[in-house]
Amino acid sequence: MSFYALIPAAGTGSRMGAAAPNQAAPNQNAAPKQYLPLNSIPLIAHALIVLAREPRIAKLFVVISPNDTWWDNYEWAGWENRLQVLRCGGATRAETVLNGLQAMAVECAADDWVLVHDAARPCLPAERLSQLLDEVADDVVGGLLAVPVADTLKRAAADGASGARAEATVPRAGLWQAQTPQMFRHGKLSEALSAAGSDMTDEASAIERLGLQPRLVESDSRNLKVTYPQDLRLASLILEHLND
Repeated sequence: MSFYALIPAAGTGSRMGAAAPNQAAPNQNAAPKQYLPLNSIPLIAHALIVLAREPRIAKLFVVISPNDTWWDNYEWAGWENRLQVLRCGGATRAETVLNGLQAMAVECAADDWVLVHDAARPCLPAERLSQLLDEVADDVVGGLLAVPVADTLKRAAADGASGARAEATVPRAGLWQAQTPQMFRHGKLSEALSAAGSDMTDEASAIERLGLQPRLVESDSRNLKVTYPQDLRLASLILEHLND
């Protein structure tokens, strides 16, 4: 049994507005989100660094679009033995992960663990990654990092013509916010994503459709996903103190 990491990085980060750093307006020629600079290196590099430092992870597979013109613009020397780029990304996250799993099959056995991690989560604490491996390695299903929901949740009314309005308060008891990495057996995750279709927003939801219950491993808010332009500043601050 081995551990591998899969990083889907074929998207463009539409909610970032394709905004280049320090620009108020979107720039259609700007880099996709995963390549935006964060503390002087591409956003995706931060995710790769923490995964590569975990000795139990044998190899990192980055799945990018076949039309990606950005990856080769950066210096990846020193990664040769830990990193493989797969140019088989799909139109959705689920397609990208499934295509990556299929390409990885030449090296991964069905029982090997695959940790799927967002390219846009640059602040994964090493201790949370280690905790995930420790708690899930012997689990029959697999699991994911997640955070219990602390805020009050509101459901918006269907008619938003006059702006969003709260229709109801959603009980937060038992609710968790999913993060990554999400860790499942190569064979089971391939089966789940093949059966679920391309509308899955995370791997755990595909596993759940098989009637299985992934293990929730408690994480924390430092492991944020960079989604909007202001998140880059917050991520920079977190990284400055991540190992304090």
